[in-house]
Amino acid sequence: MRLPADTHVHSEWSWDTGGPVPENAGRMAAMCERAVRIGLPAIAFTEHLDFNGRVRFHPDDLLPQQRKYLDASGHLVVPPLDVAGYLESIDRCRHRFPELRILTGVEFGQPHLFDAEARALLDLDGLDRVNGSLHTLADGDERAEPGTLYRSWAPDDVVIAYLLEVPRMVAGSDSFAVVTHLDYAARAWPVGTAGPFEATRFEEPFRVALRAIAGSGRALEMNTRRLEPWLPRWWAEEGGRAISFGSDAHDAHEGIAGGFPEAVAMVEQVGFRAGRRAEDLWTR
Repeated sequence: MRLPADTHVHSEWSWDTGGPVPENAGRMAAMCERAVRIGLPAIAFTEHLDFNGRVRFHPDDLLPQQRKYLDASGHLVVPPLDVAGYLESIDRCRHRFPELRILTGVEFGQPHLFDAEARALLDLDGLDRVNGSLHTLADGDERAEPGTLYRSWAPDDVVIAYLLEVPRMVAGSDSFAVVTHLDYAARAWPVGTAGPFEATRFEEPFRVALRAIAGSGRALEMNTRRLEPWLPRWWAEEGGRAISFGSDAHDAHEGIAGGFPEAVAMVEQVGFRAGRRAEDLWTR
């Protein structure tokens, strides 16, 4: 089986890996080595493109290397993406791994809120892939991740609010082509107090989000960190025409192209087929 491209991968240039610090040096190269070893034809390094806007985090919701970005008031203050350093690293890896197609990209967080800031920092149109992601929700005059909101909101309210903001994100920015991890709020679902996450309980808000994405002509990502067999079926039923594949890997040993054979089987079952190149969107 020929694997599709992994078009959602983070290296040392993403702040949530700890950033480009000495202990992270060479992470992109190590990830390329791993991709070549497993026979991956192409990979896109979609580094986090996030902007500061009073995002509240509970420290327990962050990994140790991420906590250095919390200020004294518990708000996340992340550095801007080092565009020059990132592109130089891409160029080095392209020369070192000519057998691997290495693509540029970003995971643009909350694009409907920060379009102008992003375009002032870099040429989004010059990148091979721009994924749009929703990581935070409004909570009063600030924003917070779902994991933090579960500590003060009813769990169902977090999921529904997340899904209902997706149409606003889609309508509010033309800067991204793919919507990533639509089930992001489910990742932090409080199983201990709320029981297992059941997507069917939220089917209608999921479908509202999927209809908005499909109506915009964008693609939906099959994020293999959580494989959801219902997602490609609901996507097809709501008019979705294109799919990408992304592992959301942050480390060479953390699942580059993990779950791809299973994801491919899921999307083929509802009629999606590969494009000519490994990095092309799958369409139906």
